[in-house]
Amino acid sequence: MVADFFYELLLFGAELLAIVIAVVIIMMAIVTIMASGKNKKESYVKVEDLNEYYESVKDEIISNMLDKDEYKKHNKKQKKEEKLEKKEKKKDKKSSKCSKEEDDKPRLFVIRFEGDLHASEVEPLRESITAALTVANESDEILIILESCGGVVQNYGLGASQLQRIKSKGVNLTVAVDLVAASGGYMMACVANKILAAPFSVIGSVGVLAQIPNFHKILDKYDVDIEQHTAGEYKTTLTMLGENTNKAREKFKEELEDTHELFKTFVQNNRPALNVNKIATGEYWYGTQALDLNLIDEVITSDDYIMKNLDSKNIYEISHEYPETLKEKLASILEGGIYKAVKAIIQKTLSQESNTNKKMLL
Repeated sequence: MVADFFYELLLFGAELLAIVIAVVIIMMAIVTIMASGKNKKESYVKVEDLNEYYESVKDEIISNMLDKDEYKKHNKKQKKEEKLEKKEKKKDKKSSKCSKEEDDKPRLFVIRFEGDLHASEVEPLRESITAALTVANESDEILIILESCGGVVQNYGLGASQLQRIKSKGVNLTVAVDLVAASGGYMMACVANKILAAPFSVIGSVGVLAQIPNFHKILDKYDVDIEQHTAGEYKTTLTMLGENTNKAREKFKEELEDTHELFKTFVQNNRPALNVNKIATGEYWYGTQALDLNLIDEVITSDDYIMKNLDSKNIYEISHEYPETLKEKLASILEGGIYKAVKAIIQKTLSQESNTNKKMLL
């Protein structure tokens, strides 16, 4: 009797598992079919009026601070002031000989760049800069809020070239660093007319790094031979699988030094007042220290800089967006769930550890 019960239970479990697997396979097939028809993603430029955004935030806070009658009075007073201001502006325009273009506020265009190892955000950065330059003139300013630890030389070189397009058109370029602009990130930042940085942001790391694993000894141990043929003495220097020679190592180091010299020259050309030999050691500094070394021009966060310009400029944030495909949305949901679960485990572990050891962390 007991054996029959367990047999039935096992059979039910097997059937349930088969159904679940079948449903998952069907769902995956549907997603694949739907996603295959949406591989071509049409990008678009998104523009947000930050003056309007902050005004709406301010209005929302005031509406929650005041009661209903007080809020009505506030709105009435504000509309009256706005009407009077418009009337005065209209009067000034009639009496003034200056053109409408000269009378307008200058504009501040905000573009964000978050760099990874391959500077993959350069493509949307390029499109956003192009969009801004179609309307920007010499009285306007473009603010790049940049965050990057650096990466592949040629990729970040392209990123820096995109920023140079702004200066070439005579538009004022400002770069703000809230977290980090190191190595390739600083290569991009140094192009700016003005560099802003938060007090504890990481700045500098003007150096070049290259590392490569070598499995030759392991392969040799198991009698695995690697054949590599090249035309040209230095077609390749260091290799992952073959045996590296001292001559190849010296050539590789020479290439690193050449790249470093190009990096230093680029920084010096863009920031003539900077003592490049003093800072081109690969070291990094925090924002307040970087100011003393002329690596940056002002210690301020991007938020404060935007707020400081709200009254005097029309501010627009420009971004180049790619709509997510169904496949990407599902992957994002799955990734988010895994991330939250892992984060919860880590936080719990760290909490238990800190309660046990009472160590100070920064």
